[in-house]
Amino acid sequence: MIQFAIYGKGGIGKSTTAANLAAAMGEQGLRVLQIGCDPKADSTSSLLGGRRAATVIELMRERGQDFALSDMVTEGYAGVLCVEAGGPTPGLGCAGRAITAALEALRTRDAYELLRPDAVIYDVLGDVVCGGFSVPMRGGYADRVFIVTSGENMALHAAGNIAAAVESFRERGYASLGGVILNRRNVKNEDEKVASFCRDTGAALVGTLTRSDTVQDAEELGKTVLEAFPSSAMADEYRTLAREVLRICGEGARVW
Repeated sequence: MIQFAIYGKGGIGKSTTAANLAAAMGEQGLRVLQIGCDPKADSTSSLLGGRRAATVIELMRERGQDFALSDMVTEGYAGVLCVEAGGPTPGLGCAGRAITAALEALRTRDAYELLRPDAVIYDVLGDVVCGGFSVPMRGGYADRVFIVTSGENMALHAAGNIAAAVESFRERGYASLGGVILNRRNVKNEDEKVASFCRDTGAALVGTLTRSDTVQDAEELGKTVLEAFPSSAMADEYRTLAREVLRICGEGARVW
């Protein structure tokens, strides 16, 4: 089992990237578990035909601890197993604590042993990297962190905070930085700015995703690009990125 986390500023396309990576890996026969760790709970909707999965926090509110692993997991496109942590009512509670509670609920129900995934993807909001938001990069969860960014200043600022958090946790046996994924917004000097960021942080540029209407068209259909437009150039970009992520995580040769 490999485990990696996708971090990035809200709205940068990390959930779209995570879902399409999951779809690409699922298409190749991997059993994939995607865990949405964003309070919006929309990480897996494109894998579920636009439907919103019940969140772990909602289950806890309604039933306490009286629910099963099967209540938390919904199967989506290409057999991807989908879990959404969820978050508190806006203005009440802490979203980071919700992530911690949701991951603990999976652990206490032996999710990893019973589901036996080949790959686990944690999709995590990266505007804040503290408390519960850092849990997926801690020991026992993700082994690698991949940062999604564009060349926009705020996206790069968030990416810098994420990279710094990974570096500060490194000596504790937490996840290492797998690299940067450039999700193009076609801003001025985008390639140069991201290349400079990679030099400054020592991160590798893992892959580049074209800014394309195909992504928005697929989302309008409530699907991943790989399901909606499997023969498109964008679908192939996600497949190429999935191969590289798996290579970095040490599984490329076995799967592909």
